[in-house]
Amino acid sequence: MSPSSSPSGRSRILFLGDDIKYNPRIYERLTSQFDIIHPSPADLQRPAFLQHLRNRSWGHFQAIMRPSWHTGGEMGNWDKELIQLLPPGVKVYASAGAGYDWVDVHCLAGHGIVYCNGAGASTEAVGDMALWHIISVFRNMTRSFLAAQSTDPKQFLSAHHDLPAMSYNPRDHTLGIVGLGNIGYAVAVKAFAAFGMRILYHDIVRKTPEQEEVIKAEFFPEIGSMLRKTDCLLLATPSTPGGRPFLTSEVIAQLPRGSRFVNIARGSLVDEDALADALESGHLAAAGLDVHASEPHVNARMANMANVTMTCHTGGGAVETKTGFEQLAMENVERVLNGQEALTPVNKHLMKEGMANGYTNGHATSDERNGTI
Repeated sequence: MSPSSSPSGRSRILFLGDDIKYNPRIYERLTSQFDIIHPSPADLQRPAFLQHLRNRSWGHFQAIMRPSWHTGGEMGNWDKELIQLLPPGVKVYASAGAGYDWVDVHCLAGHGIVYCNGAGASTEAVGDMALWHIISVFRNMTRSFLAAQSTDPKQFLSAHHDLPAMSYNPRDHTLGIVGLGNIGYAVAVKAFAAFGMRILYHDIVRKTPEQEEVIKAEFFPEIGSMLRKTDCLLLATPSTPGGRPFLTSEVIAQLPRGSRFVNIARGSLVDEDALADALESGHLAAAGLDVHASEPHVNARMANMANVTMTCHTGGGAVETKTGFEQLAMENVERVLNGQEALTPVNKHLMKEGMANGYTNGHATSDERNGTI
């Protein structure tokens, strides 16, 4: 086990997950400045991980780094139970991945820890996947490729003859986007440029006039007004507090009959039974889903629908994304430990609030640790 303090006197990084694969030079730069603690996969299983934190097996470290999305998360959700066991003095947790519904960023802020995600690294890949789903729901791609892959000439000819009367070009149709952050804006730029779609959006923060002008976007402060004008609704927004679905039967009812739906955000945002009902009734013409409510399981009703396109949460699945995740995780940690601003902080705005709610100097108060608050 690593000693409780670094003999070199350098800051220490707890490195979670697989070895660095795509950015060896950045890692070399990191190791020249800091000491790295790299636990084995067995030590990352939740019971073992919590016990190591309780025992201070890895001593005092100042940063946590998870450069790969597919490993380093074996301990499960970063919740209060886990976070309160971190040693005092941890400054930053930088992880791969754009979403952060698995980590309590408020609790981290309360402990004085800035959480950094992989925002930006997956933007291009997720934007491309969104375009694929958009063209699929307008042009009935699932029906077409299922018929072709059946190797049945009758199904081929049926699709060849029937689909043109059911399919539309996206051009001049409205794309209503919920959440025009980095990914939502990238989708809008691509859909506007490639398909000639009209961009509508709803968000808590409005884009600048210059950003809106690039895509001729129309902003809707009240979402119902946007839904009623939407030909294809796309979700590009974080999970809601408590994991409540955004797309419910009530929201679907506000969409025009025959409209379409695409989700490249989070599966928890969708009431899948309500979506399946709307597809079966014809209120929605088609749906494209890269994310699902109960991953790795998909909704069995919709899996059997020819007007539903499904992918395996691979929107960000590209080598460029993995390379960017590694780079951002390492550079965020490097910058914070060197006294600079993080590149992709998620909870910086929560830091003062959290420190005022039962936490001091980067660790919980005694009352909080004892469960009396």
